[in-house]
Amino acid sequence: MTMPTLTRLAAAMRTVAAGGDRGSATVQVTLLAPLLVLVLLFVVLCQRLGVAQLDLDTAAHTAARAASLARTLPAAHTGARSAALGSLAAHRLTCHHPTIHADLDGLEPGGTVTVTIGCTVGLSDLTLLAIPGHRRLQSTAVSPIDTWRSDALPATPVPAKGP
Repeated sequence: MTMPTLTRLAAAMRTVAAGGDRGSATVQVTLLAPLLVLVLLFVVLCQRLGVAQLDLDTAAHTAARAASLARTLPAAHTGARSAALGSLAAHRLTCHHPTIHADLDGLEPGGTVTVTIGCTVGLSDLTLLAIPGHRRLQSTAVSPIDTWRSDALPATPVPAKGP
């Protein structure tokens, strides 16, 4: 290369270096936008699973409490199931294939009632993340049975004493 060619090349490099920052912010935003969207979707995923777990915990606690107040085993099973499904519906938790298992320990005074609820939560609407379409969650709650309660309600009402 000759000296005038090197001089022109050096002048061109100085020109590029002097105005080389133009458009760099646009390039940076263009490169970082997809990453920021993925981070946002991951936050939404974590929030959805956290809220679903809390709602499932509430449903298990409600079902255990309802079963512990029942007087008979069939009533306890029915009460636990209806309380769990009612709580899940009240929290608008979309639960596919819920499983409700109540361990009633004979439903004796001084015992405990343990209710375990399993639930499949759909995640397929978060399609930009490479996650499975659903997640299985489970929650267990224990409620004591009152020590001083009677085993059954009286068959006939006790007449009130009058004057």
